[in-house]
Amino acid sequence: MSIEFKDRVAIVTGAGGGLGRSHAIELAKRGVKVVVNDLGGSVDGTGGGATMADNVVAEIIAMGGEAMANGANVTNEAEVQAMVDAAIEKWGHVDILVNNAGILRDKSFSKMTMADWDLVVAVHLKGSAVCTKAVWNHMKERGYGRIVMTTSSSGMYGNFGQTNYGAAKAGLSGFMRTLCLEGAKYNIRINTLSPTARSRMTEGLMPEEILEKLTVESVSAGLVYLVCDDAPNRMILCAGAGGYSETKVFETQGINLSEGEQTAENVAKFIDQIRDTTDQEEFTNGGQQGTKFLTRIQKGEFVK
Repeated sequence: MSIEFKDRVAIVTGAGGGLGRSHAIELAKRGVKVVVNDLGGSVDGTGGGATMADNVVAEIIAMGGEAMANGANVTNEAEVQAMVDAAIEKWGHVDILVNNAGILRDKSFSKMTMADWDLVVAVHLKGSAVCTKAVWNHMKERGYGRIVMTTSSSGMYGNFGQTNYGAAKAGLSGFMRTLCLEGAKYNIRINTLSPTARSRMTEGLMPEEILEKLTVESVSAGLVYLVCDDAPNRMILCAGAGGYSETKVFETQGINLSEGEQTAENVAKFIDQIRDTTDQEEFTNGGQQGTKFLTRIQKGEFVK
């Protein structure tokens, strides 16, 4: 299967370095016109400047691609809308959005300020929502869109010192799962990338010999698949060091307790059955959980 892009335009946020730069360059190599968005700040979100985005654009143009730089703050609706409008004015449409921008303010929860919490959640979660909102109706009207959120193993499994980051990244998975239901009939497919790669965010956290294996290019290979014409929908693709896997959420069959038996003591009594993974299911919308329990009530299926 050869993955090709014909007359596609992409916006990649946080594309001034690291993963975002790699995503932008790989898409540009395949003929995609790219808006290289980067505020130009440090890893913790302070500072700013257009140089990083401009440098990536220069790289893309030097290799024969098309790109434009944009320094919009992803949390600023007016700036983001202006970025989308500029892309449409220049190239006619926007087909792909890669929500990659992010920052870190790592601290144990006891030492974390709510300002640190708010800023990290704002950039990762709100920023992705703001950018998605800015292209959403345009993609609906055109009947085509490919959107990728960027989550993290911290959001799915937890990581000490990253309660703000983990909460934001987990929120992006939930955002994707709901949004893909709304976009399906318009051929808008939304997926999530969970990268493990060397970047400004991982420098100093791992030994050099490990970091050398965590190439951004291996992650971008997964990203390109998630935004192609034949992309899946509702997938969390994990990528790092040449490894690729999928994260899914499953629900156990559990039990139903009859009226009069619905006590904390009975929950404790049957906890092994509640947690039994035999015949667990992957649900694709929230109503399926309630349907499971209500169907048992109608059939009189209660644990004894």
